[in-house]
Amino acid sequence: MKNETIGMRIRKRRKELRLTQAALGSKIGVKGGAISQWEDDKTSPKGENLIALSQAMGCVPEFLLYGENSASNVEPAHADIRHIPVISYVQAGEWTPESSIRSLEGNIEYLQTNLDLSSSAFTLIIKGCSMEPEFSEGDAVVIDPNVFPLPGDFVVAKNGEDEALFKKYRPRGIIAGNEVFELVPLNDDYPVLRSDSSEIRIVGTMMEHRKYRRRR
Repeated sequence: MKNETIGMRIRKRRKELRLTQAALGSKIGVKGGAISQWEDDKTSPKGENLIALSQAMGCVPEFLLYGENSASNVEPAHADIRHIPVISYVQAGEWTPESSIRSLEGNIEYLQTNLDLSSSAFTLIIKGCSMEPEFSEGDAVVIDPNVFPLPGDFVVAKNGEDEALFKKYRPRGIIAGNEVFELVPLNDDYPVLRSDSSEIRIVGTMMEHRKYRRRR
């Protein structure tokens, strides 16, 4: 429908599911008045409310936001499917275990997963070639800040630069009373970083890797 609003799509989808505003609100943990506000375009669902609403209505968030009328944007959203926000390397550098989708503004892209992750989990799109051949530019990795890395895990970390980085985690034991670890690139052309010579903070541990085929 031309000039269709978010509110119009919510109302149309709710009626297709034969749900009252109160019933839909109960499914996602908000009052029916909030549904009314959304449908009247007085406010718009954001963050966790947007994800919960799309799951309850059996569609992806992009359909509610943009109304893209295709099978990829209107499909069953099973109870065990979660939508993990895609964030930038700069945003990842500022991310903490307390961060969540509520920390983000503007249009948000998502990756769907059925993993049991914390509410602070995020997706990062690999850039550069420091982690080749296992990780290629454009691959997606799902990171959970609430999971402590084990030897050999892949992590997102911050080392004082504006952007985060993605590397392999390798502990080196206790030195001078401090736990020391290295961040190791898989491409030998890039340097290894050590926590006793650089100020490094682990942001989170990789839980899933999506590798995409690329056409030449």
